[in-house]
Order: sequence, then C-alpha cells, then structure tokens
Amino acid sequence: MLSKRERGVLALLVVSAFINYIDRTTLSVGATSIQKELGLSNYQLGLLLSAFFWTYSACQLSAVAGWLVDRFHVGWVYAAGFLLWSAATAGTGITRGFAPLFGLRLLLGVGESVAYPAYARILATFPERRRGLANALIDAGTRTGPAVGTLLGGLLMAGFGWRIFFLALGLGSMLWLVAWVFFMPDGRTAAERKQDGDAPRVVDILRQRSAWFTFLGLFCGNYFWYFLVTWLPAYLQKARHFPAPKMAVLGALAFFAAAASSVVSGWLSDRWIAAGATPTRVRKTFTGAGLALATIILPVSVVRSDRAAMTLLMLACACIGMWSSNQWAITQTLAGPRAAGKWCAMQNGVGNLAGVAAPWFTGWVVQRTGQFYLAFLAAAMVALAGAAIMVFGIGPVEQVKFRQRGNEQGVPA
Repeated sequence: MLSKRERGVLALLVVSAFINYIDRTTLSVGATSIQKELGLSNYQLGLLLSAFFWTYSACQLSAVAGWLVDRFHVGWVYAAGFLLWSAATAGTGITRGFAPLFGLRLLLGVGESVAYPAYARILATFPERRRGLANALIDAGTRTGPAVGTLLGGLLMAGFGWRIFFLALGLGSMLWLVAWVFFMPDGRTAAERKQDGDAPRVVDILRQRSAWFTFLGLFCGNYFWYFLVTWLPAYLQKARHFPAPKMAVLGALAFFAAAASSVVSGWLSDRWIAAGATPTRVRKTFTGAGLALATIILPVSVVRSDRAAMTLLMLACACIGMWSSNQWAITQTLAGPRAAGKWCAMQNGVGNLAGVAAPWFTGWVVQRTGQFYLAFLAAAMVALAGAAIMVFGIGPVEQVKFRQRGNEQGVPA
C-alpha cells in the first residue's frame, strides 16, 4: 500500500502528465486552421508537428535530462521544466510565422525532456507489485491529455480561434506549480549523494543488451502512438471528411480508449504479479500482445464504412494501452532507483525519435500520394516489430547487476 505522501505525489504526476500531453498535441488539433492562416504546405506542417521531438529527444539522448534528474533535486528540476514548456505553449498563441512557431516547438521539447526521467526516478522507489498501476495512471494521463485536448481544442478553437486556446492553456496550466512546490517528493538523500561516485554511468547502461531493446521497443510503440497523436485529427478531416466537432469527439474517444485500457492493464498486471507470476512473464505478455494486436489499425484506412473504421480505431487504441501500461515498469525494474533517470532519459530519447519520424513520414506520404494508406501500413508494421522486440529481445525483467567501477567481478552497484 502506498503511503499518503506517495499517493499525493502520484496524483500530481498524473495531472502533470495530462497537461504535458495536452501541450504537446494541441498543435495537431489546430493544424488545419494554423496551416491555412500561416499559409503552410503539408511538408512544413509535418516539420512543425515533428519539431518538438528534435530537442525532446536530443536532451535525453545526450543524457542531459537524466543527469539533471539524478544529480539534483528531482522536484525542482521537474518544476523548472514544467514552467518552461508552459511558457512555450502560451507563446504559441502570439506567433505570426513559421520560424517563431518552429522555435517555440523546439523550446517546448527542451522543457518536457525532464518529464519521463523524473517519473522514472520517482516511481523506481515504488514496490514492484504497485509499479504497474502507478505507471498506468501516469500513462492514462498522457492518453487523456490528447483526448481532452482533441475534444476541447476542436470545439473551442472552432468558436474562439486557436490563438486564444494556446494562451489560456499555457498560462492556466502554471497553477499546477503551486501545488507541486508544496507537495513535491523529497530530494536526493545524503546517502545517495555519497554514492554518486559508484552510480552506474551512461556507458554502463549502454553495455546492457536489455537497454538497447527497451530503447527500440519504445521507439516502435511510440511510432504507432505519435502517428495517431499528430495526424489522426487531420486524417479524420481530410480522408473521412468529418466536420471539426465530429473529429473532436471521435478523436477524443480513441484516446480515451487507450487511457482506459492502460489503467485496466496496469491493475491486472499488478494483480497477476501479486498472485505469484514473475515480472518477466507479466510485463512481456502485456507489452508483446498489446503491440501485436494494435496492427488491427491497418484496415481503418481502407474500409468504406465510417462506423467500422472507428470501431477498429478504438480497438487498436485499447491494444496500445496494454503495451504502454507496462513498458516503463520494465525499465524501472531493470535500471533500479540509481540508474532509472539516466536509463529512462536515453530510452525516451531514442523512443521519441519516432515523434520525428512518424509525423514527417506521414506528411511526406500524404503530400506525394494524397492518401493515408502507406502511413497506416508503416504504423502497423513498426508495431509488429516492437512486439517481437519486447518478447524476444529483452531478457529477464529483473534489476541489472551493474559492475562497480574498477570491479571486474560483476558485484551489484
């Protein structure tokens, strides 16, 4: 059972994840309006939708975000990142051209780069049998963020315009910082600071086979997810010819399906482990099956019936929730508390290169062919590859025994 303080911290993390994903995905909701007002091509729109991930991934691949989270007070590092990304969101509402908007999306990526390393650093201290649900709740926040952003964004932008929405969202979300300052988790202890010299380094993590496969597994799952987050609203309007209100409702339902599935899957995985199953069996079952079954999205692009297409879309989103609820629990178990920040940062950096690839490739395909079929095919095939990686690539889901510096006997660090 989590303590009262842990439950409070978890609740704030869930809310922040919710805000995080509203901020990073609302550009896709207003894509058609922004494209028209600023006179952007489909290619430029694809660049804007991917720009966030350039700096987001770079700050994590370079281990800067992980180093900050592991080296300093995790609460204050996260607060600084939250303030930066909220300011970038508000600034979007006053931009007048492609270049400044592109710059703000890059700044948004810098601020949000500390989020997942901070989540991992905090949740790695939770018991294994509680970690699945804790991760699932945060994951649900990342799914309901796009859902609410798509629903409210689509409706409010239609009535008030996209500029007012971005300004209100960025400035209003800063209220979260007030609660976080008072209830943030404790910083690094004196014992942890003394152990810095023996803590696993980036090179120690990169020597682990399991690390590379967690990186690739996240890339595959993220490709599928970011394809939906960045292009689903445009697909519903361009290919299915849904008006903005209908797009907002159906797009939101798809993301809500992923959120609900994530919470249920996280709870079931924890119950299964508590009943005696190994984390290896449980986590691999949920991640592998979720990604494999998500390939049901492919027929969405070819069936003529809107009802059938939307049913398949909801099922595919529910399947991706099975994967996402257990993906980070695997990493936190493998890394342990002392390596969680760095490992998670590098994994998230590689994984979020999919945020560059998926919107860019989709924009290129739509520009060249005028259709979405090849984009849906790519998302399905990458998800299937991810299922194989999670099941067969990653070894046993148990904490890695890092070698101590100068110690060749493999003693746990």
